[in-house]
Amino acid sequence: MPLGSAVVARTAGTASEHFGGISGMDFDAAAQRWYLISDDRSQRAPARFYVARIELGAAGISQIDVQAGVALQLRPGEIPDPEALRLDPCSDRIAWASEGAPGQTPSVRLATRDGRHVAELPLPPNLQQRPDAGPRDNLSFEGLAYTPDGQVLWLAMEAPLIEDGPVPTATQGGWARLTRLPRDGGAAQQFAYPLDAIPLPASGGRRRADNGISEILALDAQTLLVVERSGREVADGRFEFDIRLYEARLAGATDVAAIASLAHAGFVGASKRLLLELSRAGLGRIDNIEAAAWGPRLRDGRATLLLASDDNFAPGQVNQFLLFAVEP
Repeated sequence: MPLGSAVVARTAGTASEHFGGISGMDFDAAAQRWYLISDDRSQRAPARFYVARIELGAAGISQIDVQAGVALQLRPGEIPDPEALRLDPCSDRIAWASEGAPGQTPSVRLATRDGRHVAELPLPPNLQQRPDAGPRDNLSFEGLAYTPDGQVLWLAMEAPLIEDGPVPTATQGGWARLTRLPRDGGAAQQFAYPLDAIPLPASGGRRRADNGISEILALDAQTLLVVERSGREVADGRFEFDIRLYEARLAGATDVAAIASLAHAGFVGASKRLLLELSRAGLGRIDNIEAAAWGPRLRDGRATLLLASDDNFAPGQVNQFLLFAVEP
C-alpha cells in the first residue's frame, strides 16, 4: 500500500549542490543510511553517489537529509553513465553499473564506500558493444540486484540487444536479458524477460516513446521484482511516465546465454505477474522512476519499498521519492 511521497530540491544544502539524476539506490540497515547514485556523466560534478538519511514511518516520508557526495574513481578519460548501485551484503563494497557511452562499453564494478575502484566484473561477450550487435546506446545496463544471501548479482538490460530484435513499440514488446553473475566466479547465465509494448502513445513534440526495465530487486534466488518504465513525449521535450511493478519468475525459464539471437529462437522466457501500476496508486503525478530499494521494516513488521525518480537535471522534472508498505 502507498504511504506517501516526497520531493527533494536539487539545491537543498551544501551536500546536495549537484543533487539529482538519481538512477539507483540501496539501504544500509546497520548504519541507517541510504546510498543514491547519480547518472550525471561528470558534466556538473565528478561521477558520484550520495549518502543520505531518509526518515520513513507508517505516516510516510518525514525527512530526507543528503549528508555527503562521494566521487567514484574512474579510468582516465572515461565518460561514465552510472545507472545502478547496490551494497554488497557480504562485504563493505558497492557494486555499480555504468551504461557506457559511444565508444565506451558498459561495465559493472566494485568500489569501496569512499568511492575507490576495486574491480571490474567479467561479463558475457554479448554484453560488450560491437558495431552491429550488443547493447544499444543508452539502452543497456539499467538494474542491479543481489540475492538475499549475496551469492548472486543480477544485471538487467533496459532494452533488447541489437541481435535480439527491435525495441518495444506500441504494438509489440521485446526481450530484455537478465544476467545472473555468481559470486564464486562460475559461468554467467542469462534469461529472457518479456517487455510490455508501449502502453500509451506519444502525443506531442517528436512523438518519442519507449518502454524498458529501469530497475530490479531480488525477492529470492529465482524471483525478481522488475520495474518497467515507459516514457512518452506529450509536448516538445516534456515527458510523462507510466510505471509498472512486476514479479518475474525465472524458475523453468531457459538459460539463453548460448543463444546468439533471441529474435527467432525457441526458448522459454521468464513469467511475470503485475503487482502494481503506479498511475492507479493514488499518488498523483509520477516522474521518471529509476531506483528501487528495500527500506527498514515498520513497527507492525511490514517491509518498506522506496522508489525514486531520475529528474534528468531538467527544470520540468523532480527528484521524487515514493514509499510503499509491502503486505505479507
